[in-house]
Amino acid sequence: MAALAMTTALTQCADPPQPSPATPSSAAMVTVAPPSVHPVTAGELGASWHPGCPVGPAQLRRVELTYEGFDGAPHRGELVVHQDRVSEIEQVFAELFRLHFPIAKMQLPQGYPDAQDELSMEDNNTSAFNCRGIPGSSSWSQHAYGRAVDVNPLLNPSVHQDGWLEPSTAERYRDRARTDPGLLHDGDAAVRVFTDRGWTWGGHWRNPKDYQHFELPAPG
Repeated sequence: MAALAMTTALTQCADPPQPSPATPSSAAMVTVAPPSVHPVTAGELGASWHPGCPVGPAQLRRVELTYEGFDGAPHRGELVVHQDRVSEIEQVFAELFRLHFPIAKMQLPQGYPDAQDELSMEDNNTSAFNCRGIPGSSSWSQHAYGRAVDVNPLLNPSVHQDGWLEPSTAERYRDRARTDPGLLHDGDAAVRVFTDRGWTWGGHWRNPKDYQHFELPAPG
């Protein structure tokens, strides 16, 4: 018993174990790959491009970017944009990543049957180039030039005054008083990342209110 008492006393008097040296958090240890830029061919663009589009494949670039997903982790995605918008896109999405603005996914629209924009939007896919016109118009969309981006389109639908909604599955997000992560509102830091650089936000339009849409047309 005396030996046991002595052992207990020594244990109680011993210094508490020292914590191991601090290690950087997993977030701090993440190495984010820089953007990479690649030329594209008509074959690679698939159904998103066809002869007669206002720009040819030689004027477009595929940009691989890092974005933060809704899981808080970095992911790699890609956009096709006009060659004169590459630097802008790199800067914008680097800033969105720094702001921890979540993006659901970022894949090329030719991954959907016939590169249908409705399917891409329903999938909440952030995308840029797609050779298509403005709905209800004979004019080309800025997407057809690679000078527009749609961000989290399911969460940020295009809302028309007649009630038409793009995508059609976004009824719950017609209410812009919602504050879900990934939504875009006037004055948000994520919106200003674009507008402070001269991009137009569709959320400032009268009809439709295109909350997903940012564009920077060519001068003139």
